[in-house]
Amino acid sequence: MNERKIRMKDGGEMPALGQGTWHMGDHKDREEQEIESIRLGVSLGMTLLDTAEMYGEGASERMLGKAIAPLKRDELFLVSKVYPWNAGRANLFESCENSLRRLGTDYLDLYLLHWPGSVPLAETVDCMEQLVREGKILRWGVSNFDTDDMERLWSVPDGDKCAVNQVLYHLGSRGVEYDLLPWLQRHEVAMMAYCPIAQGGALRRQLLKDKVLGGIAAAHGVTVIQLLLAFALRRESVAAIPKAGTPRHTRENAEAAEIRLSDEEWKRIEAEFPSPAHKMPLDIR
Repeated sequence: MNERKIRMKDGGEMPALGQGTWHMGDHKDREEQEIESIRLGVSLGMTLLDTAEMYGEGASERMLGKAIAPLKRDELFLVSKVYPWNAGRANLFESCENSLRRLGTDYLDLYLLHWPGSVPLAETVDCMEQLVREGKILRWGVSNFDTDDMERLWSVPDGDKCAVNQVLYHLGSRGVEYDLLPWLQRHEVAMMAYCPIAQGGALRRQLLKDKVLGGIAAAHGVTVIQLLLAFALRRESVAAIPKAGTPRHTRENAEAAEIRLSDEEWKRIEAEFPSPAHKMPLDIR
């Protein structure tokens, strides 16, 4: 059972290990297996559930709503995200209501602006704060915000009430460690890592075939993917939301939280995939 929590600035707690749902709900023939995976994850302590109105244009939220229907709502930490062009007074309240309806709940634990857009941040923050007052969301945050974006957010009224910044982060993409993660830690903003085991493509293949990672994983009887997830979970202020479309992968993700490496092993991993020594553009894919 994964019970580690991240304490947030409002005094609330967020599970450190959760479940992502990007590309889930897109295919009806996979829905039953996806629902089973979500419920298994919750039973294993992965009660942080992340989705967005963008994912399948609501299909992910609908699938997740079915998955959590028989579960105890107060034991879940539900997160959804609003499109940037819906993040103003004209559309944000309707977007939130639609997400709540698809999820079958009357509130979100966390509501995120999916990425920076053209709607003034002051307007978005004002609307988010209104949703908090109305009890539709418990707190709000952002996603895909780099350090300069966070500085701009802090410059508007109530911008400093942002609880979370969700960004891409994994062993092969450590750019946030240079300045964004330290900034978030100084301002008590939790970081949520999406794609913590890397997406497909050449970088993922490089990680999976790496001899250092393979050797350490084998020594601990785990997979390289589990090792990647363990890396993302090392920091106290960082949560991770890996996706798993099958119960087997869900169980493997849960087990990754129990991996304990020696300092020497971590040093070998960090030498193989070092943190950057200069500012890097924020990765989004």
